[in-house]
Amino acid sequence: MILSQVLDIVVIALVLATLPLLAELLVLTVASLLPSTSEIEQAEATEDFPITVLVPAHNEEALVGRCIRSMVSSAGPGVDLMVIAHNCTDATAAEAEAAGARVLVLNDPDQEGKGSALSYGFAAALAGASRAVLVIDADSVVGPGLIAAVRHRFQAGAQAVQCRYEVFNSEENHRTRLMTLAFQGFNVIRPRGRERLGLSVGILGNGFALHRDVLTRIPYRAYSIVEDLEYHLALVRAGIRVEFVDTAAVSGEMPLSNIGAQTQRARWEGGRRRMMRRWAPRLMGDVLRGRARLIEPLLDLLAAPIASGACLLLIAVCLPVAWLRLYALGGFLVLALHVTAAAVGGSSVRGTLRVLATVPAYILWKVWMLPNVWRASRADSLWVRTARDTPGDGQ
Repeated sequence: MILSQVLDIVVIALVLATLPLLAELLVLTVASLLPSTSEIEQAEATEDFPITVLVPAHNEEALVGRCIRSMVSSAGPGVDLMVIAHNCTDATAAEAEAAGARVLVLNDPDQEGKGSALSYGFAAALAGASRAVLVIDADSVVGPGLIAAVRHRFQAGAQAVQCRYEVFNSEENHRTRLMTLAFQGFNVIRPRGRERLGLSVGILGNGFALHRDVLTRIPYRAYSIVEDLEYHLALVRAGIRVEFVDTAAVSGEMPLSNIGAQTQRARWEGGRRRMMRRWAPRLMGDVLRGRARLIEPLLDLLAAPIASGACLLLIAVCLPVAWLRLYALGGFLVLALHVTAAAVGGSSVRGTLRVLATVPAYILWKVWMLPNVWRASRADSLWVRTARDTPGDGQ
């Protein structure tokens, strides 16, 4: 009797832990396959819309110059390239200025983390004539048409936009190849599905832009270790939709070392868990009060990482409950559909699918990472910089 009750509890827990992820992936993956009806990005843009490109940088002397140079040639008139040299102990400011950016120095040990640099930069941009602010990470390279595409969308009436966010060094090793596949799913397939459904696509921390009116209405006060998610939740609760710019991409440098990857992954997943504890009750309350459009952001917040979801489904398959096994097999089909859609959308389908052979080892690594993720999810956890594989440190 006791064993049966324990089994029932485990079954319910497995379903509750995996259902948000599976529902999210199924709906958004299918929606991403629908044809786009938007022709906004094909229109001609004018240059009478001043825009600031904001680059937060902490000890990025090795990469910030490359980032600025990727924008200088295509920025054109009416674009202010502004770097926030944030608590730097290297030549970040000099490198950025030499590459063609305007540099503001923020030296304040009490203001740590990317959120502080962004808040400082947004305030500086709003003090000028800029009508929108585009955020680009200092380790990134932007496509030649990105700034123009962002300007197009704002001139068409957007309040906030998110560009495609891809991996720059995708062929460096098996981890970056796997990250490329993950980015294609999380940063392209899911936002594309949300865009097709008319939902807010999310903020991914790199390649997002906000209209001046939005920053005035909702001041940027997101200082957690996942400041992008935190601010996006504030936007959707205020009824502001972030639109997806699918035709323009920014590519970020992923860490190659195990230490850098651990730091980045623990910050991302731990921070999301913290946001789930803080924001899920609020979103649930909003949904119960009739705000149906917040169901998807709530599901996204409750969704487990895909690797964790796969582990839980594998446990479900092993339990002696027939309907649960069918549920788990259906879950694996949903995961397969999502991964296939991400692979097909990448630059090399065969190469992307080949990297799936490393997934078992990746899942074991994720399990080993759980203590770090738990520590990062604590309310008192601090921002930990991602170790670079080039000289300098990153935010």
